[in-house]
Amino acid sequence: MSKAPQSRAMAGPGSIALVDVNCFYASAERAFDPALEGRPLVVLSNNDGCAVTRSPEAKALGIPIGEPWFKLAPRAKEWGLVARSSNYELYGDISARVMELLGRYSAWLEVYSIDEAFLGVKGTPEELQRQGIAMKTAVRRNIGVPVCVGIAGTKTLAKLANKWAKHNPAFDGVCHWDAVPAAQRERLMAGLSVIELWGVAARLTKRLNGQGIHSVLDLARADPVRIRDRFSVVLMRTVLELQGTPCIPLEEERIGRDQLIFSRSFAAPITTGTALRQVLSVYAQQASARLAKHGLQAKVLTAFAATSAYNPQGSVHPSVCVTLPMPTADPVLLARAAHALLPQIDDGVRYAKAGIMVTDLRPSGQQAPLAAFANPHEERGIGPLLEDISRRYGRGSIGLGHAGLRHGPDWTMKRGMMSPRYTTEWAELPVVKAM
Repeated sequence: MSKAPQSRAMAGPGSIALVDVNCFYASAERAFDPALEGRPLVVLSNNDGCAVTRSPEAKALGIPIGEPWFKLAPRAKEWGLVARSSNYELYGDISARVMELLGRYSAWLEVYSIDEAFLGVKGTPEELQRQGIAMKTAVRRNIGVPVCVGIAGTKTLAKLANKWAKHNPAFDGVCHWDAVPAAQRERLMAGLSVIELWGVAARLTKRLNGQGIHSVLDLARADPVRIRDRFSVVLMRTVLELQGTPCIPLEEERIGRDQLIFSRSFAAPITTGTALRQVLSVYAQQASARLAKHGLQAKVLTAFAATSAYNPQGSVHPSVCVTLPMPTADPVLLARAAHALLPQIDDGVRYAKAGIMVTDLRPSGQQAPLAAFANPHEERGIGPLLEDISRRYGRGSIGLGHAGLRHGPDWTMKRGMMSPRYTTEWAELPVVKAM
């Protein structure tokens, strides 16, 4: 399958469609297990901790987002509640398939997140409505997950149209903003708090409320210049977008241009420096692959570890910051820098989390090193090679140095209720039997 284009700049006037998969993780689980349809379902966070996705049936039970599984488990049988561990391999593949399919409907596609994408579209309201229905139908038929489509002249209004399509059954999952009567649009915006807007968080909501701006309609009617002077240019753009003036164009793939972080809590605490060395080596290899993928190099690496905040012996948070001799994406140099944390690690301490962060990122090849300082591993593309092999044969297939150890995986994420990785592991492919 061809890789979905991440983005293309939209040329000329047109509309923007936001396609969003409904309850993405839960929908991906149901795509290969129809028995889950209609049942309350929650997908859990790392180490089967909290509910990060809830099906509509689970929401109807009053289960809040972030509810710990240990609180839900005692009543799961009574409710008929099903829990699944996060199956990131499956979700990533389902997402890629959705984006590849959406890319057939527009030359201008921006993958915004794992479950939503903006598309540049052109046509009359009637034509765009039919196109939205076609996309919704195609994704459901070919991928097996439900989506909603919001279409408008700006990204912000497309977000609102999508929200309305998702929560108003009359639209059947597709809403063209301009096809809705103006009075009805105003009633929608008047009934939504500004915190419901894309990019408006709780602190900004309080500041807006202090200026008498409580609803989306209040903000849409505000003077953009006044908003810029009292708040920011970013919020002024939101106001202009609400008023129908496009200010947020389709853009290139967003990655962490300032930093990349690789960190995860452990299924079981790590108590030895040897085990933590393996963790840091694995994260350094992952950082190398990500940097190489985006054509970046890092000049600074920070490595850290931490015990649980509830550790009876008190919490410990060792860290080290290493300035690399030159900007690099070489897994050998990154792992060596990460291992500078090890002298601070005490055997017997129960470390619950560790990670690395690379910062001061810059484009690869911006400054060629002198011959005496050239790095042979980087010149030979060792990092990208390891990533290519891992992608083809699985994460445990190869590793560099301590990252290649096949023993001692107790620190890896606990996923005791994970469904099969139906599309990414040969041994877990679904089997169909003809009767």
